[in-house]
Amino acid sequence: MGTNLPYAELVFDLPVGQVFTYQKDDEGLAVPGKRVMAPFGGRDLTGYVVAERDTLPPLLPAGKLKKIRRVVDKEAIYGKDEIELALWVSGYYLCGQGEALAAMIPSGRRIIANALPDDDENFSETSPELSEEQKKALEAILKPERPPDGSLGETSFFYLYGITGSGKTEVFLKAAEAVLAEGKSVIYLVPEISLTHQTALAIERRFGAVSSTLHSGMSSGARLAEWMRIRRGEVRIVVGPRSAVFAPVLNPGLIIIDEEHDSSYKSGSTPRYHARQVAMRRAAVSGAKIIMGSATPSVEAWKLMEEGKIKKLSLTKRLSGGSLPEIIPVSLEHNQGCLTPLLKEEIRRTASMGRQTILFLNRRGFAYFYHCPSCGYELSCRQCSVSLTYYKSRNRALCHYCGYSTTPPEACPQCGSVEAGFTGFGTEMIEEEVQRTFPDLRILRADGDTSGRGKTLKDILEKFKNKEIDILLGTQMVAKGLNFPGVRLVGVVQADTGLHLPDFRAAERTFALLVQVAGRAGRYFPDGKVIVQTLRPKDPTITRACAMDVEGFFSEEIRQREVLGFPPHSRLIRLAFRSKEQARAERESERMAAILEKLVPKDGDILGPAECPIGVISGNHRRHIIIRGKTMGPLHGAVRTAVERFAPERDSKVYMELDVDPVSLL
Repeated sequence: MGTNLPYAELVFDLPVGQVFTYQKDDEGLAVPGKRVMAPFGGRDLTGYVVAERDTLPPLLPAGKLKKIRRVVDKEAIYGKDEIELALWVSGYYLCGQGEALAAMIPSGRRIIANALPDDDENFSETSPELSEEQKKALEAILKPERPPDGSLGETSFFYLYGITGSGKTEVFLKAAEAVLAEGKSVIYLVPEISLTHQTALAIERRFGAVSSTLHSGMSSGARLAEWMRIRRGEVRIVVGPRSAVFAPVLNPGLIIIDEEHDSSYKSGSTPRYHARQVAMRRAAVSGAKIIMGSATPSVEAWKLMEEGKIKKLSLTKRLSGGSLPEIIPVSLEHNQGCLTPLLKEEIRRTASMGRQTILFLNRRGFAYFYHCPSCGYELSCRQCSVSLTYYKSRNRALCHYCGYSTTPPEACPQCGSVEAGFTGFGTEMIEEEVQRTFPDLRILRADGDTSGRGKTLKDILEKFKNKEIDILLGTQMVAKGLNFPGVRLVGVVQADTGLHLPDFRAAERTFALLVQVAGRAGRYFPDGKVIVQTLRPKDPTITRACAMDVEGFFSEEIRQREVLGFPPHSRLIRLAFRSKEQARAERESERMAAILEKLVPKDGDILGPAECPIGVISGNHRRHIIIRGKTMGPLHGAVRTAVERFAPERDSKVYMELDVDPVSLL
């Protein structure tokens, strides 16, 4: 239904902070919350109506006013709350309000999602009896929400910190039941699309038709249909990855963030929002509670727990009767091949018991580093500053960043030495060695290469669950979400592949991955074993992960971050510049740094401009500037002003990315 106000204010999916005034369509149907087609810069674009007005803005003559071509939506798809949330996202993440609104309902680009059987916490259609620890956690969560003055008290944010298999999910679901019984709504976030399907099915069985799923793997039509059901109040519990944090639920009462530490909660494209931060904003506005959960919290969340800003609720016991496995670090120095004698012995022993083994390595392909010992030549991608990965099955050397591939050289291209070749091992090489060492055992590989060639991850894991496989070999996709009673042994083939990365979070990511993958062993029996092979057996990250010393790791990591001035002791904003021409990227980054020098607050500093750790991707030269300070407000102001001053002379052949609270500096 239209209104009598003659003008509409629009925002577009563009990197501009401006609102544009248009004359409404003849029927006056362009009301706030609807999408419209409107002329913009010589073309028609989709705009989002965010407000109406009855007078023209100052300095805008009526003769210059453009008219909306047509209204796309019959009913508003955004309400006042979503429009205000988009305004907050645009302010915090330094993007356009239209870009934020567009991110709420992604375009529906197809993502092929392999559904993982997320049996990690044993979903149940009925409500099982809770343990004493679970009961205490649930009671703490369900206490009265806020202090009498209405301020956001410490009881609004909770963290279920517990070992894998300790029953975190059942506490999530019980809390959701209680919130739904109060007539409120629930958003349940999971880190990946691949984990959404099974979680959604379990929740649908538990809660019935009031549940729904939102993720970018859905077609745009299906996503919009679910979005409208949620807006109308037909759905009261929504499951999905990070974009589901925007779900327009009525009267939100609870937001659950499962595996809170996972980096996939941070968007890799504009707006570069973090679902945890958006969830906290929604909770602050609506009075909803937040429950996060993980066996390995993020460093930021751990510090907030220490400060009492998030209430820590610990779960220490495995409910299925298993116990934490014995974890044994083993040095790879002087070892021939991928598997140490101890790991081979334990694989054989596990098979003789009729039990199963998971072998984990977070590196695909056969080998990943081509080196000539004679002249030092290294084979890199011609479009990216990274090494090529060798795939023996295809006899190709492939770049995982841009897809470039080439036939591996038979001799060093620089000096002709035949001693040159690939070193380091990936999952393909391990598969070959395991098959050669254990010809009588049934082996399957699950990584990004195998699951895309007719064998879905679901099929592979179904076979493993049915004990048709003795050894499951894979990358990160086998590190979490798996809960198979037959698994006695987990072998981490090389634990330190991520430790050498030039990123201050490298140790945190490595530690979390090791603890998560170790949690796959011995979940139902007390004899679980984890063999951690490493080239750095004395590295504190490795030794603490093997000792399951979570508190010791976080204590030392937070201390080191304080010395280095990195989060959670500081806040960061990263500006990355990329261009096909190196000189242009350098010139623009230096011009921006000069502007920032005059604006950054006294307690802040500027790192760079410098070449990004991965200096070239897909032929684009990359440089970045990192602005660091104690609090975000002054940094925001400095960067916002700098971008305004930088824009008039901006080189159109240089692309600039803004990332507030970056999770990766590569």
